Amino acid sequence: MRIALAQFNPVVGDIAGNTRKILDLAHAAIAQGADVLVTPELALTGYSPEDLLLRDSFYRACGQALDELLELDGITLVIGHPARMGAERFNAATVLRDGNRLGQYHKMQLPNDEVFDECRYFTPGAAPLVFQQGDAKVGVLICEDIWSVDPAAEAADAGADVVVVLNASPFHRNKIETRHAALRYRAEETGLPFAYVNLTGGQDELVFDGASFAVNRAGEVVAQAAAYDDELLIVDFDGGDLLPGAKATLPGPLESVYRTLVTGVRDYIGKNGFPGALLGLSGGIDSALTLAVAVDALGADKVHAVMMPSRYTADISVTDSRDMVNRLGVKYEEIEIWPMYESFVQALAPSFAGLAEDTTEENLQARIRGTLLMALSNKSGKLVLTTGNKSEMTTGYCTLYGDMAGGFAVLKDVAKTLVFELCRWRNLQGEIIPERIITRPPSAELRPDQTDQDSLPPYEVLDAIMARYVEENLSADAIIAEGYAEADVRRVVRLLKINEYKRRQAPVGPRVTHRGFGKDWRYPITNKFS
Repeated sequence: MRIALAQFNPVVGDIAGNTRKILDLAHAAIAQGADVLVTPELALTGYSPEDLLLRDSFYRACGQALDELLELDGITLVIGHPARMGAERFNAATVLRDGNRLGQYHKMQLPNDEVFDECRYFTPGAAPLVFQQGDAKVGVLICEDIWSVDPAAEAADAGADVVVVLNASPFHRNKIETRHAALRYRAEETGLPFAYVNLTGGQDELVFDGASFAVNRAGEVVAQAAAYDDELLIVDFDGGDLLPGAKATLPGPLESVYRTLVTGVRDYIGKNGFPGALLGLSGGIDSALTLAVAVDALGADKVHAVMMPSRYTADISVTDSRDMVNRLGVKYEEIEIWPMYESFVQALAPSFAGLAEDTTEENLQARIRGTLLMALSNKSGKLVLTTGNKSEMTTGYCTLYGDMAGGFAVLKDVAKTLVFELCRWRNLQGEIIPERIITRPPSAELRPDQTDQDSLPPYEVLDAIMARYVEENLSADAIIAEGYAEADVRRVVRLLKINEYKRRQAPVGPRVTHRGFGKDWRYPITNKFS
């Protein structure tokens, strides 16, 4: 038996378009002699449709798509889609062959943590599904099912010789290795081989990295699809096991994060129909990395960078920005903000009489820049990419309606220390970021001689505390017990809590850790718990 794993990039809600992609993949699989085509989880609708799953018309459209796929002869299709039976909804996989429906499997384990809300929409399944394909019996599981022992064991008890797994497994760091380990455990427990197919592409804050694979009965990876790219991975089942097949080279840790950012930008811009991207370039490392990602995602011709210097902008910031845009060939312009700033200050002078200058004047500069970028966005239709990183989002070191103004926050889940690592990695692929941008002390340049460390702990300390508190969910006391200075820990935690209202208004951005400031971070803004 030859199995084709259809790793592809659907668009949420484009049921007709997704169906056409599946049909094209099925014809390609038939041409390669495949007996079975397996699609990812919810392949018909894309993952996750969220509250579209509450609409009756959504299920009617899925039913029509399944009817269309039913007309295809010559191959067995295992199609991921939402299903409704009476008042209940299921995350389902239907098996189709030559005009017949051989069965429908309902996902048993419904994730309801991190970014997943499946208990909001679905009822868990209660029975395994095993179908006959030639001399082999094929079991079906869906995503979260393989993270638990029971669903795979039930498929084995039902007589499966091999199990196919439909997945919509989003990226976070080290996720590929975690998937491999999970399938190894299931193979060792059941004595069965498993074929695992995953989505590719970006969907709002989620990025699906593909990397479909197959393990033999010993839990060894015998076939591996590329990460991030659409692919039809062919694996053969013979003699009771999956045989060695093609094995793509997987990206390293930094390349994985970088490609996740690129995929997130490419698909957010492309799937939502924006003609390109627009961003403010400051001469600093965050905007430099954002520009590099945007160009790699969209091409230089679709990216517009704007430098908006003030009296506090260093000459080298302008020089380095010009250098980088010349290297990349993007559209570039400079708009001096100081005359506008002085007009605002003059207008506010009566209201500010007798009050000393403080962060108000700094934020005013940032908000002027945000207003200019949004005006350019309105005229051009291009989406503004914000450039703030996760360290800044944690501490509130960002200006609401200023540098936070935009439609997509590229570095929202990227810590500052990781920003430096990614810039150095990207330059190894071809030096596009001027070295001085990477080596200069970070500064918002909103007052004379300003550096980030005037207001924040050193980034290596801040990021370590942030990772433990936000991503690992450790308490402040536990972090202090690890040896971090109590003053630094209490300060970071306090800043995190008082800036929740800012984060709630931040644009969506690609998730690269297992806990970003998006769907998997849900803290009340009005909150007195300590």
